[in-house]
Amino acid sequence: MRKVLLCCPSFFLIAACAVAQDKAPTMPYTPSLDPQAMDKSADPCADFYRFSCGGWQKSNPIPPDQTSWSVYGKLYQDNLNFLRGILDEAATAKRRDVVTREIGDFYGACMDEAGVEKRGLASLQADLDAIAKLKSAKDVTPLLARLQFAYGRTILFAQGSTQDPDDSEQQIAEVDQGGLGLPDRDYYLKDDAKSKEIRDRYVQHVQKVFELMGEDPAAAKNDAATVMRMETAFAKAQLSRVDRRDPYKLKHKMKVADLAQLAPNIDWQRYYKDLKYPAISIMNVATPDYFKQISAQLTSDPIADWKTYLRFHVVDSSSPFLPARFVDENFEFYRKYLRGAKEQQPRWKRCVQYTDRDLGEALGQAYVKKLFSPEIKAATLDMTRRVEEAMALRIRELDWMSPETKQQALAKLAGIRNKIGYPDKWRDYSSVKIARDDFAGNVSRTQEFERRRDINKVGQPVDHGEWGMTPPTVNAYYNPQMNDVNFAAGVLQPPLYDAKLDDAPNYGDTGGTIGHELTHAFDDEGSQFDAKGNLKDWWTKDDRAKFDTRTKCVQDQYAGYVVVDDIHINSKLTLGEDVADLGGEILAYIAWKDATKGKTLEARDGLTPDQRFFVGFAQWACANEREEDMRVRAATDPHSPAKYRVNGVVVNMPEFSQAFSCKAGQPMVNAPDKVCKVW
Repeated sequence: MRKVLLCCPSFFLIAACAVAQDKAPTMPYTPSLDPQAMDKSADPCADFYRFSCGGWQKSNPIPPDQTSWSVYGKLYQDNLNFLRGILDEAATAKRRDVVTREIGDFYGACMDEAGVEKRGLASLQADLDAIAKLKSAKDVTPLLARLQFAYGRTILFAQGSTQDPDDSEQQIAEVDQGGLGLPDRDYYLKDDAKSKEIRDRYVQHVQKVFELMGEDPAAAKNDAATVMRMETAFAKAQLSRVDRRDPYKLKHKMKVADLAQLAPNIDWQRYYKDLKYPAISIMNVATPDYFKQISAQLTSDPIADWKTYLRFHVVDSSSPFLPARFVDENFEFYRKYLRGAKEQQPRWKRCVQYTDRDLGEALGQAYVKKLFSPEIKAATLDMTRRVEEAMALRIRELDWMSPETKQQALAKLAGIRNKIGYPDKWRDYSSVKIARDDFAGNVSRTQEFERRRDINKVGQPVDHGEWGMTPPTVNAYYNPQMNDVNFAAGVLQPPLYDAKLDDAPNYGDTGGTIGHELTHAFDDEGSQFDAKGNLKDWWTKDDRAKFDTRTKCVQDQYAGYVVVDDIHINSKLTLGEDVADLGGEILAYIAWKDATKGKTLEARDGLTPDQRFFVGFAQWACANEREEDMRVRAATDPHSPAKYRVNGVVVNMPEFSQAFSCKAGQPMVNAPDKVCKVW
């Protein structure tokens, strides 16, 4: 998946803000190939990323409220501005339909800073009181169900529904690891100086949250140490992100009775009854060792420690929606210290993002009505079809794959569903209470709506029309169990898809994105699922060995790239994305040639058509990144840094070398025996 992943301090000033924005919201235009973004003093054969993006980098410093800045990120911010206009209008309109009322009241409550300050922790108080009343480990189960329903996977572990890995048409229950306050389990386990510093700062953050809840510094310090100790024990039992790329390591189907034997100190029958799950005949326990660990800790750790842990996570997970003192502390640690942001985002930006997150298919209806035309959808579908045809041609011509495996690969390709722009059926939020004066409560209720919707899928057929992101999202993804590609309307806007320009940059950019997502069906992870989305080995043994050898070439290449300081790309984590980047651009090039065959293509902006294709490809990735954010992403992000998502691809494409007349031995030209070829 490609990722990039306030004028009004209170609600009562929204009307004034709307007056200042009395014109209908519009999106600024930037072409999909911008000559001003280039640095033509750079040698494209030495550093193609700098050649394509050097001008953009100089002209686009990272805004102080951002942890990084990119073409994707800038389009995302333009979307926020556009959505803000929609929400300002919805919040102040006198006549409103159901959807307008939902999004307007949610946004209005978020913007009502005075109301948020006045309510304080009121929306959490009943849960905090329930935690305080815990007497023993056996009391944890019913409370755990209640808290997870409201606050999600930061409360000890994740739960919900998933597609059956062996029968992708059915939904089953699943539980998975969770419960940490730091971004990844490795933050608790590494012994280098930076990791130790981060842990120390995290403990200080936890202490501060307890102090904001009213504890004296000494008690807060002790409680912070308790939280850190418990989370470290959880982390030691968790699977790494690299291990989690192997779907077989996450497949452990069993009955609820088997889970009860595995983790006996949680009353699972009571747990699922309290959460009102449908009848569970079979479920998946993604990380059995983790559940053994938390079960053991339920009786080995004093109940007072569990009360401390639960109190912290209820408040910390809710901090962005609480009074300013909690919002500020959350920013200071998670965005400023960990990721390098210099300033808090203005409140309107945060409120737009929360509305999109929690009522995304309501807000999305207004967005696509204004920005996503049927013509864009038709053009994107045509491009997708051409890239799929290129993939089919590529599979048929592979010299390393047997006819048996090719047949299965082509069947899988033919079975991919293409979902463009937005869902065919919109989600109905009418059962959710949206109060104009209770922002934190609105967040809780919309999240509970989503969790109930998810739980109710258990035992039901899979809904192939469902989306995993909202229409305004600047992103796309492939789902291996659904076997579908999803391109949100937000990622099909200039400068990523530009109907005003020629095919070359559009195929280089959006065509590459389409090819990228299609290639995910055949990367190291996606290739383990068959045409129906079942976890099934459809390869001959010899073909799989050849495939692994070819992906190892990509893995070894990216392992040599440095992210920051002495931190190299964790190419075992990024392998799927790196393979998809390479395969996607090869497919896009083939599809572009097919789409323009018989046409006379002219040079523009001092670039030949082939050069325009490659610069169009590179400019989607133009970015500036803070070192702090790069450290976090090196540990958690399955995508390589932007520079290597461009340079790491073109070194393996002879078409690029020909387009720019690069010579053997130059940095952007791999030696023939080093060129990686997968798809």
